[in-house]
Amino acid sequence: MSSIDNNAFAKAETDVLIDGWINTELEAICDIKYGKDHKKLKEGVIPCYGSGGIMRYVEKGLYRKPSVLIPRKGTLSNLFYIDEPFWTVDTLFYTQINEEKVIPRYLYYLLKTFNLEDLNVGSAIPSLTTSVLNKVSLNIPNNLSEQKSIVRILKTFDDKIELLKAQNETLETIAQTLFNEWFVINPEEKEVENNWSLKSLNEISFNHSETYKFDDGKVVFINTGDVLKGQFLHNNLSDPKSLPGQAKKAIYKHDILYSEIRPKNKRFAFVDFEQDNYVVSTKFMIIRPKEGFSPFVLYQIFKNQSMIDEFNLTAEARSGTFPQITFDSIKNIKVALPPKDILCDYEAIVRSIMDKKRNNNLQVIELKKMRNTILPKLMNGKIRIKEFQK
Repeated sequence: MSSIDNNAFAKAETDVLIDGWINTELEAICDIKYGKDHKKLKEGVIPCYGSGGIMRYVEKGLYRKPSVLIPRKGTLSNLFYIDEPFWTVDTLFYTQINEEKVIPRYLYYLLKTFNLEDLNVGSAIPSLTTSVLNKVSLNIPNNLSEQKSIVRILKTFDDKIELLKAQNETLETIAQTLFNEWFVINPEEKEVENNWSLKSLNEISFNHSETYKFDDGKVVFINTGDVLKGQFLHNNLSDPKSLPGQAKKAIYKHDILYSEIRPKNKRFAFVDFEQDNYVVSTKFMIIRPKEGFSPFVLYQIFKNQSMIDEFNLTAEARSGTFPQITFDSIKNIKVALPPKDILCDYEAIVRSIMDKKRNNNLQVIELKKMRNTILPKLMNGKIRIKEFQK
C-alpha cells in the first residue's frame, strides 16, 4: 500500500459550505431504483445481491454501470459498491448515477459516513424508502478531479484490505486442499496401506464447559451469530448486567467455538489470541484436543466441509425446533489420522498458514481503523487536498 503524505492535506472549516463545494440532494445526482425478483433466473456468473451480500450467481444482470447498492430492508448501513454487471433483489435499491456530477465510488464513500438507520421508516423490520433517500442533503466537491483525488486516497486502503483478504482465501484453499489430500480421500485405504488409524472425535477431543467468573468490568459477549467461518465478527464491550442468560461460558486460547445450531451455517471460530474478558453463549460447544493432540489439526478437522456435512446430517436427523448437534451426537464420527511424524509435518504447515492469516487479519483491522478515521474528514472537508484549497 502506498503511503499517504499528511503534507498533501489542508485543514478546512466545516461550519459553512466549503469553497468549491456544492450542496445538493441525492435525487439530483442519481436515480434510486428497486431490485427485482431473481427466482426465475438461471444459474450464471453475474452476482445477485441481497441486503446481506451476494446470494447467488445468475445468467444476466439488472444493471451494468457502477452503482451504490442501498438496503431497502434489514441492516440499513450495509452498503455495496459495484462496478461490474449485477442483479439486486427487492430488498436492495440500486442507483443509476449521473457521472457528470459525482464519481460513483465517491458517492459510496460519502454515503458510508451517513447513519442511514436514522432514516428508518419501518417498525418491526428496519426499512428505507425512495422518498426519504431522495431528500438526503449532501455537500460534495463541484470539481470531479477533487472527488477523484479523495477516492484515490481511500481506495488505497481498500485495495490493500482486499489484497490481504484474497491472500487469506488462498491460504485457506491451500489448507483445505492439503487436509483433503492427507485426511479425507480414501481414509480406509490409508489405514490399510500406510499405517493410518481411524479415530473417533471422542478419542481426540472433548467438549469443555467452564462458567465465566464475572467481576465489575465490562466483557465481550459472543453469541452464535458473532462468529463465522473461523472469525470473530466483533470485540465490543458490554456491561455484564445487560447480557442475556446464555452468556455463561469462559473460553481460552486455542479453544474451538462451534455452534450447536445448524452446522451448515459455519458458525465456528478458533481462539488464536490471549483474552480474559470474553464470555460466550451456552449454545456453543467449546472443543479442546485431548492431551498430545494438536489444536491446530483438530480445528482443521472440525472445519473441513466433509465433517460439516456429517454434522449437518446428524443435526437434520434429530427431532426439535431446528437442526442441532451436541458433542454426544457427533463424538463417534470417525476421522483418518496419519502416523505421528506425518501429523507433526501437517501441523507445522497448517500452523504457519494460520499464523499468516492472523497477521493479515490484524493488518486489515488496523487499515480499517486508519481508513475510517480519515474517511469522514475527507468527506466533510475538514481535511482537503492542497491543490484544491483556495
